[in-house]
Amino acid sequence: MKLSGTFQINIEKQKVWEALNDPEILKQSIPGCDEFTKKSDKEFSATATNKIGPFNASFSGDIEIKDINAPHSYTIEGSGNSAVGFASGSAKVKLEDSEGGTKLIYEVEANVGGKIAQVGSRLIDMTAKKMADVFFGKFSEIVSPQKISREAKVEISSKEDRKIERKLNYKILIYISLVIVLGIAVFLII
Repeated sequence: MKLSGTFQINIEKQKVWEALNDPEILKQSIPGCDEFTKKSDKEFSATATNKIGPFNASFSGDIEIKDINAPHSYTIEGSGNSAVGFASGSAKVKLEDSEGGTKLIYEVEANVGGKIAQVGSRLIDMTAKKMADVFFGKFSEIVSPQKISREAKVEISSKEDRKIERKLNYKILIYISLVIVLGIAVFLII
């Protein structure tokens, strides 16, 4: 699965960079996050408990930050596991100065497996988009009191996919996406 998008955050780039490296802000941004611990300057661990469709599980994941070019960009690689499945992936995060603040640009590649993968790849793709919106929306609310704007895209290939998207229960979207976000580490880290 591939996902990309941009968010306008109305504070200076250095402050966005600092927030993206603050475990407490990240913990507050990830839905259902019980624990988000900084193990070193480049490594984190996270635990989140959620119900995903018929599944109820506690997810644990490890995250590593690579290719650091402070305060401009980095790559996050991570994986998460639970009794119902796993997720792994990477996210490239880039910050650019823009009018009134910072433009955050992300590109995510993720894989899921186990029981959770039985939900279906189209549903997981759409869920990942929704989860990225939730994560970056919460992140932006925490770090910037002003409104944010976003542009996110996931390729939706047919009318059938759009019908499935409309029928999804919002709560299920959040829960399924948590698996992806933990694997990618945040979206967002996602």
